[in-house]
Amino acid sequence: MHVSRLDMLKQIAAGLAAQFGKNCEIVIHDLTTGSLEHSIVHIENGGLTGRKVGDGPSRIVFDAIRREEGPLKDKLAYLTRTENGRTLKSSTIYINGDDGKPHYIFAINFDITTLLAVQDGVHSIVSCEGPETAAPPNIITHDVNGLLDELIEQSVALVGVPVSMMTKEDKIKAINFLNDAGAFLITKSGDKVAKYFEISKYTLYSYVDINK
Repeated sequence: MHVSRLDMLKQIAAGLAAQFGKNCEIVIHDLTTGSLEHSIVHIENGGLTGRKVGDGPSRIVFDAIRREEGPLKDKLAYLTRTENGRTLKSSTIYINGDDGKPHYIFAINFDITTLLAVQDGVHSIVSCEGPETAAPPNIITHDVNGLLDELIEQSVALVGVPVSMMTKEDKIKAINFLNDAGAFLITKSGDKVAKYFEISKYTLYSYVDINK
């Protein structure tokens, strides 16, 4: 009997979840259906991030969709954060089709919050070094609306001033950040972004065209 690639990925997901327990979430995205906002087709231990089958993608998936040439490079062992503040060690593996484009995404999220607390406790005792700084990890949201809100917040942080004080150049910078992040792949995102930045949709897309 022929086993589909998706069925094989589901089998691997179940095995990894059983091996590493409830702190290990496995998510499979199907990018072949054309329904990007409901890309999750299988999830093990979804309680870790609160996601379920039928939910939308994280930002990393949008980054994958925006890439049109050649196979994508897997992103392994990076930090993410849940909406309730848990820290995850994540890996994103792209399963490409014969066309070289990603057909599935196999994502692993392992909760290391407790382990980090232990590490920090030991480090504070044995270390003589000053505090370290690092870029904050990306937040894994429940749905695409949450993702869009997060991206809008990041665009404002990038500019460094509130919308009411933004110049035209500031808004162009923020909106092109959103475009590069794949925000406008989300249905009706243009309406929300235009309203947030207090401009028309025509102006919104003209701002995107300026930097093309």
